[in-house]
Amino acid sequence: MFITNDILSIIALIAGIAGLVVFALILAISKKKTNNGNIMFEIIACIVILTGAILYFFIGNFVFLGFALLIYCITLLFARKKIESVQHKIDEPFDDIQVEEDMPVFDPEVEKDKEKESAILEAGKDFMVKASDSFADDKGLLNLLDTINKSVIEITEADGGAILLVDEFDDVITVKNFSGTFPPPYKLPQDLPHKIVRVETSFRFAQFPFGETIFGIVATTGKPELITDPLNDNRFFQNEPEDFLKLGSYIIIPMIIKDSVIGVLALARKADSPKFNDKEFSRAQILTNFASGAIQNVYSYQEITEHSELTRESEIASQLQKSIHGKNSFTIPGASFDSFFTSAEGVCGDYFDIIPSRKDRIAFILADVAGKGMNSLIVMVMIRAIMQLIVNTQQTAATILTWTNRGITGKINIDHFASLALANYDSERKIIQIATAGNAPVLVYHNETNEIKSFQTKSDPIGVDKSTIYTDKEFPVKSGDIIVLYTDGLIEAVDSNNRQYGVERIKHLIIENAKLKASDISAKIKNSIKDFCGNARQHDDQTLLIIKIQ
Repeated sequence: MFITNDILSIIALIAGIAGLVVFALILAISKKKTNNGNIMFEIIACIVILTGAILYFFIGNFVFLGFALLIYCITLLFARKKIESVQHKIDEPFDDIQVEEDMPVFDPEVEKDKEKESAILEAGKDFMVKASDSFADDKGLLNLLDTINKSVIEITEADGGAILLVDEFDDVITVKNFSGTFPPPYKLPQDLPHKIVRVETSFRFAQFPFGETIFGIVATTGKPELITDPLNDNRFFQNEPEDFLKLGSYIIIPMIIKDSVIGVLALARKADSPKFNDKEFSRAQILTNFASGAIQNVYSYQEITEHSELTRESEIASQLQKSIHGKNSFTIPGASFDSFFTSAEGVCGDYFDIIPSRKDRIAFILADVAGKGMNSLIVMVMIRAIMQLIVNTQQTAATILTWTNRGITGKINIDHFASLALANYDSERKIIQIATAGNAPVLVYHNETNEIKSFQTKSDPIGVDKSTIYTDKEFPVKSGDIIVLYTDGLIEAVDSNNRQYGVERIKHLIIENAKLKASDISAKIKNSIKDFCGNARQHDDQTLLIIKIQ
């Protein structure tokens, strides 16, 4: 019995010590989470268990052991709950962490797409900045095209690229920038050596008519093309036998602004390179849209600059022109005269002058110079200078025109000519002499018969052929007779229905108002044309010179 009691006391002692150790561990784990009351209770419970075991061991009274075991069981129960609570709090921060299969997986293709999208946006910004930088540079457009081409090649991972622009005047598309390796998709000239440098140089300066080769076809249709099998596409031609000529895959995209094709962007990969795919095709189209906008900005700036220069030129030329026109401020013995001219726009291509050359001669000159601007003004000045010199001679009207033509034709590198009418009036003898060059009719109203006749000789305009010989007509005039010189812009004036004013209306007004002064007849004709045309836009200058014999 004693042995049994001793064994039990030893076990109780060990249990008490174990309980104390367990609670020490609990205290260490939950030091920051447990309130002071719980800590004190655990310490007291451990002391009670340990004390009961020691008393039973030395005194042998079972009451102490029973009491200690009771406290021990209660303490174990509390310790289990405490451990579970602490374990729950330790695990709690990890409850929201997803397991590995729920976490996003790194996809290289997705990351590559994001990088390409970012690169496209940066390229678009760079195109616009480069376009604005090119405004003040003569080679700005070429630099912009180079930037565009290299950026598109890099982003689409092409082996080569080219930018072709539509010609302003001809239906052709011309290579303006070329970079990298670009197997030609068209038939090379037979005499071109199949050497890389020679082929690239030929392509760098190539032109393609609309509708011919893949470049001209895309420029005509305005439809972007992704070609991965050019050998089975009749728009392509396979040059042989060199490897660098073998066709690979191509992206050909039109540059379109306001439904108008301004150029083509072309990308190529060699035969041994991976073929272009739909993603790269889509990226190339986006980049082409950015490029089209940038190029159009440069074009718009150039147009504005050219228009501004032309406007300044037109203002200067207009002022000079007004200074060389004939004046109505002097009188003519035995006659009255009047004139008007209306410019369609800018510098008037018409020129008139009244030169009182001698006591017995007054020269009336009316010219219609082809074209406008400074070139037409130069021709006017030359005609005026020559006329001012030779009308003072005894030469006839025909000779004066012949000499004027010789003095102008071939002297300057300007492709301009002039229709001209010259009427020399001899106030002493009451004789008028008329000579014309080109399309410059003269109307003569005879007061006695109340009839109008038209005088015009078939001949080349001034400035066309140096060997042209002109002829003239001479006839007497009487009081009340009227001579009218006019340019074709007057009779070709149109109304809102595109009907022409015509020469018959002028004739009718002259006959109807023949009793009026020259200035009044001129005003009648001018107002009649204005009423007839209304708000319709006119495309040619209108000039009239009228002489009435007194």
